[in-house]
Amino acid sequence: MPESLAPPLLFDISGIDTGRVVYDAEAIERVNPHRGAMRLIDGIVHATEDLIHTLAYRDVRDDEFWVPGHIPGRPIFPGVLMVEAGAQLASFVCLTQLKTPFMGFAGIERVKFRGQVVPGDRLYILCEQTELRPRRSTSKVQGVVNGTLVFEATIIGMPM
Repeated sequence: MPESLAPPLLFDISGIDTGRVVYDAEAIERVNPHRGAMRLIDGIVHATEDLIHTLAYRDVRDDEFWVPGHIPGRPIFPGVLMVEAGAQLASFVCLTQLKTPFMGFAGIERVKFRGQVVPGDRLYILCEQTELRPRRSTSKVQGVVNGTLVFEATIIGMPM
């Protein structure tokens, strides 16, 4: 595959009712420790029974802490925050399955940014868990805006 071609999505999201929230912000906060400006998942709209595939979203707003300084006059959602949103979804999946209180960020691999995310966008985050062990969790994540793949990464976490 030529490097410029985006890979397929981790799973088909075309039939998912993205208006039906299965885990809201309060449910996410019962599992993940992130609060305030650092909670980067607004809701989860799809989760398979085994939680192997999940779909979350983040509504990117123009009043967020990074807007004034991350390209003034042309704010772009920082790539590191896209990856963090993916890590938070991977963490939610792992912690829900293992019933463990915390997951540390142990690494990221194969990160690519393929598009911009700006205030007013809804960023959908796809997560496919590929490995789950008591001391290691690995998930592939992708971000999509308006049907376009904007980032991808592999997230490695360490449940504690």
